[in-house]
Formats: sequence, structure tokens, C-alpha cells
Amino acid sequence: MPYNVALNKPDQGEAVISVGHSPDADDLFMYYAIVFGWVDSALGLRFQNYALDIQTLNEMTLKNELDVSAISFGLYPLVREEYALLRTGMSFGDGYGPKLIKKRGISLKRNFKVALSGMHTSNALLFKVAYPEARIIYKNFLEIEQAVLSGEVDAGVLIHESILEFDSTLEVEREIWEVWCELNKEELPLPLGGMAIRRSIPLNRAIDIEETLIKAVRVALSGKKTLSNMLMQKNLIRVDSEKLDTYLKLYANEDSAFLSELQMKALNRMFELGFEHGIYDARIDCRDYLIPREYEALRHS
Repeated sequence: MPYNVALNKPDQGEAVISVGHSPDADDLFMYYAIVFGWVDSALGLRFQNYALDIQTLNEMTLKNELDVSAISFGLYPLVREEYALLRTGMSFGDGYGPKLIKKRGISLKRNFKVALSGMHTSNALLFKVAYPEARIIYKNFLEIEQAVLSGEVDAGVLIHESILEFDSTLEVEREIWEVWCELNKEELPLPLGGMAIRRSIPLNRAIDIEETLIKAVRVALSGKKTLSNMLMQKNLIRVDSEKLDTYLKLYANEDSAFLSELQMKALNRMFELGFEHGIYDARIDCRDYLIPREYEALRHS
């Protein structure tokens, strides 16, 4: 679907929430308990999902086109006025993450040409800080390996399932996890992707949507084998069952269900790095941009 995709809007009184997620395995796994009817909204909201690559979702969020969307955490400070952060559906790296790859035996110059998966991705943010002289082009993440193999670029950053297996003539120049740790001076989890919700949605609905998405992740984790098999049977997954299991252990796990204090610390460090290097216009604390859950307690007091 193109970047300027026009979404079908529901009737004015119809409670339908547009949700964007990527077609990679972790996003599908964390969302599809809703599609399969295993999880319902307490308010009876209906969800219309759109599976699009992450940079397309980032662009659509910049244009305020979706009610809820998976986004790169690296994008969030740029959309903070229109979207709040959700506490669920996150992917963090912990000792792993995107990989900078090149042809075997090739030495990269300081101004090497590199393919990244999108201007606003989290890996692009860290890459720009670590390699300020590199010449960047942007491609769909599925095209990056071939761009390196063909010689169109000197190197590329692989994301999603692409990190699990690539051509034997290629090698890893550097892990983005290593870049992250060097910039941090400590081992915080690497923020990659999360979810954001449009601020114009009434608060009671926003809380219900967040709760529904939290339940979807937890139900998916508890029924991992069944859900994985269903996704495979419907040909929604690009990898085999063994690689799917490996990938889900990396990016759709117990740490994906609810944002932790350690994850918030890592997010704030990423946002701080972006501010320090002139990518963001302000230093922000992610805690100030979450849905205020105090309302829920007040309603029932």
C-alpha cells in the first residue's frame, strides 16, 4: 500500500478504530488475537487493521492518518503533540538488534554508502549518530540485502526477520546493539518499536484500546503455539516455523506486554541522544506522554 494510502473512514457514529501494524512476525503475533476474536474491547470498539511496512506507518503517523499505529520509537518525539505512547506492543533488543552488513572482506570508508529502512526508524537514529559521514539512501527493508549484493550500496542495516539469515557472501560489520551500548555507556535494552494512539480519541476509549492491546499480547503469549500455527497456515509469515519461534523469542516476548521502568529509562536515553545530536527539538520524558491511567482509578473510587 502506498505512503499516501486513503483509509476507509467509518460512519460518524460507528466505533471503529484504525490500527496500523507491520507485516513482520512480531507485530502480527502481538495483534492477531484481536483479529481471530480471542480478545474483545470492553466498550465494544471494533478494529480495522492495516499491515504496512514500518516506514510507511511512520509517515502515516506524521500525517495523523491512523488512530493507533506501530511506530519506530525513533519517530515518537516528532509526533508527540498528536499521539500518546501506549504501554504495550513494544519490541526491544537485549544483546541483539538490527545488523550493519557488507560484503565479506570489504573495508568501509568513512563516507560509505548505506541503505537504511527508513528516515525515522530507531536504527536510523542510532546509525546517524555513530556514522555522521555515511551517505544514506532509504529502501524497503526487504530490498536492503539485495542492494548490498548488487553493489548499489556499500552496506545496509538489516531489520526484522532479515537479521536471522542472509547471503553467505555478506558479513556483519557492526551490531546496532553495540552502537547503542557504546553511546549509553551501560547495557539498557535497545528501543526499536512501540505503539502510539491519537490524542483526539476520548480518554475512556484510549484506556480501553490500550487494555485491549495489552490483553492481545498476553493472550498471544499464553497461546503462542496455537497462534503461531494459525499465522503460518494463513501464509501471513515470511519465515519457517523454526525461525518464527526464534524471532518471537527476540521481539514478541514477556517484555512486550507492558512497558517497564527499565524500558522507560532506555526510551528516555534514546530521546536524549536524539536531542543532543539535533534530531529532536526538545528533551522529553516518555512518562509524560503515556495515557494517564489515574482517570481509571478515579472513575471507580
